[in-house]
Amino acid sequence: MRAVIQNGYGGPEVLRLQMVPLPDIADTEVLVQVYAAGLARGTWHVMTGRPYLLRAFFGLRSPRRPVAGLNLAGVVTAAGAAVTRFQPGDRVYGIGKGTFAGYAAAPEHKLAPIPAGLDFEQAAVVPVSGLTALQAVADVAKVSSGQRVLITGASGGVGSLAVQLAVAAGAEVTGSCSAAKADFVRALGASRVLDYRTEDFAASPDAYDAIIDLAGNPPLARLRRALKPGGTAALVGGEEGGRVTGGMIERQLAGGVLSLLDRGRRRFGNVLAKESGTELQRLNGLLESGAVLPSIDSRFPLAEARAAMERLESGTVQGSIVLTVRQD
Repeated sequence: MRAVIQNGYGGPEVLRLQMVPLPDIADTEVLVQVYAAGLARGTWHVMTGRPYLLRAFFGLRSPRRPVAGLNLAGVVTAAGAAVTRFQPGDRVYGIGKGTFAGYAAAPEHKLAPIPAGLDFEQAAVVPVSGLTALQAVADVAKVSSGQRVLITGASGGVGSLAVQLAVAAGAEVTGSCSAAKADFVRALGASRVLDYRTEDFAASPDAYDAIIDLAGNPPLARLRRALKPGGTAALVGGEEGGRVTGGMIERQLAGGVLSLLDRGRRRFGNVLAKESGTELQRLNGLLESGAVLPSIDSRFPLAEARAAMERLESGTVQGSIVLTVRQD
């Protein structure tokens, strides 16, 4: 099969198309013919090997699993002996092993049926981004009707879904993004959009009940100033925090300390997305009703994975990027 592989860490130049054998599957896995694979920020981190802490899990000098990719949507072609939820012919989406390829092995518990009304490309961009957005909005921030919610990084793959999830929960949403992406974020349902370069969300006289921080770089003191007493800031990772940890660990530890010092008046919660088919099925109803829809910025064929990753690095993406692997 054709697959996008990387034998070292670096920029998009480390990705190349190559013929490789079909993957074997364990008893609890299925083999999926991949129709589409979404680019997630996590795939970029694995490609670059940054922050360096990730290499302890993925491989010190190069990825232990050379085929890139996490998100997938496709059709089951074979099932392991212990698989009970899926059989050949089922249309599924979720998280697999090396999904930038014609076929990928995927654990049964990380898959769900493709929601009715979504095509393979739409489904393929949901898994990692959708799980992160859902758990940040619903589980950590516990967004509810009538609340004022701020979402930083509102125009990306996670942000575009988080805005819609918060609106679907009945919240009044303010999105923070670049001015060029303001119309896109408004179209997602945000009632107000701030240009993060020129407008300080903490300067508003009206504080927020919840903040979903996807940008990963506003100082925690600014987030605290923007929160109402009793409010929650959901911290999703960290960016621009150095090459070793990326700032994620320091940011999340600092958030925990600040919550304690504030004696619960304002809370900082860490978001570590659970990769689960059961969690994906929580999204299915919203996806099928049209309350939440994935936004695709651009589509690339598998052979142009480098160009797709360069597009992701450009900082101009609105929504998500998808690789089209098979077209009927």
